[in-house]
Amino acid sequence: MTRLRAHAERLFLPVVIGAGACAVVGSLRGLAVNPVDQRWFVLAGLTVLSGSATLRMPGTAVSFSISDSFTMAAALLFGPAAGTITVAIDGLVISMRLAARRPLPARRALYNATAPPLAMWCAAQVFLWLAGSDGVANARHAIGHLVGPLLVFAGVFFALNTGLVAIAIACEQRVSALNIWREHFSGLWLTYFGGAVVAAQLIVLVQERDAGLFVFVLLAPIPLIIYATFKHAVGRMEDRVGHLDQMNGMYLSTIETLAQAIDAKDQVTHGHIRRVQQYAIKLAHALGINDPSELRALEAASLLHDVGKLAVPEHILNKPSTLTPLEFDKMKRHADVGADILSSISFPYPVVPIVRHHHENFDGTGYPAGLAGEAIPIGARILSVVDCFDAMTSDRPYRQRVSQQEAARLLHARSGTMYDPRVVKKFLEIRETIFTPPPDRRETSDALIDITRTAQNGTRRSTAPLHDREMLATLFDLGFHAAQAGNPADGIASVQAIVQRLMPADIIALYLYSPEADHLVATVVVGAHAAQISGTTMPIGQRLTGWVAANRQPIVNSDAALDLGNLTLQLEPPPQTCLSAPICADGDMLGVVTIYSTRRQPFTDGHVPVLEVLAGGLARLL
Repeated sequence: MTRLRAHAERLFLPVVIGAGACAVVGSLRGLAVNPVDQRWFVLAGLTVLSGSATLRMPGTAVSFSISDSFTMAAALLFGPAAGTITVAIDGLVISMRLAARRPLPARRALYNATAPPLAMWCAAQVFLWLAGSDGVANARHAIGHLVGPLLVFAGVFFALNTGLVAIAIACEQRVSALNIWREHFSGLWLTYFGGAVVAAQLIVLVQERDAGLFVFVLLAPIPLIIYATFKHAVGRMEDRVGHLDQMNGMYLSTIETLAQAIDAKDQVTHGHIRRVQQYAIKLAHALGINDPSELRALEAASLLHDVGKLAVPEHILNKPSTLTPLEFDKMKRHADVGADILSSISFPYPVVPIVRHHHENFDGTGYPAGLAGEAIPIGARILSVVDCFDAMTSDRPYRQRVSQQEAARLLHARSGTMYDPRVVKKFLEIRETIFTPPPDRRETSDALIDITRTAQNGTRRSTAPLHDREMLATLFDLGFHAAQAGNPADGIASVQAIVQRLMPADIIALYLYSPEADHLVATVVVGAHAAQISGTTMPIGQRLTGWVAANRQPIVNSDAALDLGNLTLQLEPPPQTCLSAPICADGDMLGVVTIYSTRRQPFTDGHVPVLEVLAGGLARLL
């Protein structure tokens, strides 16, 4: 079946090009034998002039032109041959205009020049058969008799013209033609039926006894009015699409920040989920997966596949030795838990199956459902390979990384048992071109450990802020509201209540980096002593906040006096402890967010992901 489809895809373009060329040649011969009325030349001229008045549908590569009104009128008034040649002229002019901007491959240019004339020829033949005459310019028809044939003509032309393009795109990108048509072309029906309405008006006027050339000139403003109306509508649509894209970007960025915070519980290196996502998408393309829905699902699942680790105790996640059977049973829960959490989110693409089944083995020995072979979603099969490879080539708290070559050898050895052989083979072919080395762990001196870990030895490692779906939603709101605010002050103010509900935050301070002075400035401060702390400056690398900026690492439970100095003596009650996280975007240091508490040692490691989510939202805002 796959081989037959591939053969059909190879033949589709040549067949359409050949049929379209025959339609054009046959129409030229027809016009040579039966010359058309001089009024056709006026329509052809209006078609060429209006061809430049095109509109592009927001978010797509699809455009439409008001010249369709004139090409359809030519076919209805003067017959299939005249309509076909009018469309061919229109296509030739548009192709020349596009080629002047960017050269097109010869095969694509030929297709663009022959497919629309073929669609017009077929639609006009249907109209001719239904209406019972070769054009109505010189025939007497009651307009009521033509309504049915006119609607059928518009529908056939719309279906063929858009369908042929959608199928060509689907063959090139190896995706569903129906999905392409539904997403990019189905909304253009109005222009085709609008053109049919204009053609009907022309038919009425042309059939008047004294109708002449100026009928077409008088009707020319009608398509222009349609164009102006559509241009206004498309402009409003572009504004909506832009707003939706911005909101979607904020949601996706918040999801990414949240996923990084979840991975922090597993002590995974900071770039793990980003590398896994990049590997997965590139591997999917290499395997010939180009369906936008599948790619978006894989993109989101790559970020969120381990969200279920919220339900796994931290001592199990980071245990340096082999897990006991009971501990492994608890670990295996994270696949189902993660899928259940994500099931409450209405993703427009299949994210949940990938998350649920990314630990299935190809031979059926995996978990949670024991699926085997092709029954495992392809996204899950891809994710399991790239996730394992990045895990093996990254340092973990309980082991050193292995080399690329050793990781590749292990993947090959597990091919056919744990992993899909086809996926493993393709990944090993491209791994050297897509591999991104994880960063080396930073070596931290004893002095810096004293600064960043001043908590007593008995301080409990807790992840209480991250424990259930309600908290997951709270963190999502935290990052989203921070990113959506109009300015940093509004951003901090909008999340103050959320932060204070999650941790003992008496003071929230946003320190922004000034490249000119190479220091941080307390630009926004809310809570107790805001007026006194606001405007405080800290050189990069000095004090706690400056150290966080220089090293781009958070600190937990450090003495606030090491950060604010003598200022703490002037404040009552004085800040005792602080928690800080860097604000970075695209590799640039933007600032630091620091939280001060009047209690001693109130923060836990579980509060760090909360602050990192806030820092991620502020980074997008800044």
